[in-house]
Amino acid sequence: MLEDLVKQLPGGEIDGDGKLLIHGKEVKKILVDGKEFFTDDPKAALKNLPVEMVEKLKAYERKSDLARLTGIDDGDEEMILDLAVTLLQRVAGLNGTTAKNVVSYREENGAFTSRAQIKKVPKLGPKAFQQCAGFLRVPESRSVLDNTAVHPESYEAAKALLALSGHTLADVKEGKLSDLPARIKAYGEDKAAGEIGVGVPTLRDIVSELLKPGRDVRDELPKPILRTDVLELKDLKPGMELTGTVRNVIDFGVFVDIGVHQDGLVHISQVADKFIKHPSEVVSVGDVVKVVVLEVDEKKKRISLSMKQAK
Repeated sequence: MLEDLVKQLPGGEIDGDGKLLIHGKEVKKILVDGKEFFTDDPKAALKNLPVEMVEKLKAYERKSDLARLTGIDDGDEEMILDLAVTLLQRVAGLNGTTAKNVVSYREENGAFTSRAQIKKVPKLGPKAFQQCAGFLRVPESRSVLDNTAVHPESYEAAKALLALSGHTLADVKEGKLSDLPARIKAYGEDKAAGEIGVGVPTLRDIVSELLKPGRDVRDELPKPILRTDVLELKDLKPGMELTGTVRNVIDFGVFVDIGVHQDGLVHISQVADKFIKHPSEVVSVGDVVKVVVLEVDEKKKRISLSMKQAK
């Protein structure tokens, strides 16, 4: 709950009536990235907003709405709690609007109970879901696969792999897959990949994720090597050559962190000069790669990159 995080603020406390106080003064409004979002019901936000979606928060006093509207200081100040949810905005496929919609949907409907439920978020279309699904974990889901980096498009392959090795989804949840790599090796990776309908690189990725559900490998990655003159999305121009770190490799492309708080997508057709069936044939998570900016859509916060055009 967000209220647990608020209690860590200097002077922050929740009184017996559930009101949020900062240095004894009641918080009247909660903002998201400086904008009004939760109307006038801080209690609802405190009890329903998932803390994992908040990157940081700050409390401050500001003049009343009347004073700011008229320009006349009435001496009445209100305590504000401002939340930054930029972490969610940085997920591939999401932008400021859809990130806030995810938060709002969660507030109104409670915790997500499946990855598929994310599709119900307003303005989060099929393409956005395809891009963000592999990054978003749903620990509360009945399906343990929803708490891994296995993309929904590969769920059937993952289930087939488990059946092939004599395991179940329950084994994944209970951490009883220590012998999975050995069983697949004994069976034959090429044979197993063929039977479940994926390439060997994808099979290896699935095995890796099934062994440790809930992990986020990006936490262990090195920081990208960045250009000092490129700090924000607006700094990007088509034709720019940059260096970044591969954050995710999926069937249709590669997501690369180039240091502008929004991963860029290298479509599979732009990964290599030669024909490849899967991007993982030439690149892996954690690789440092050179890319060229093809297109930037600031409104949708989408960046198209090319690896094959980089020198």
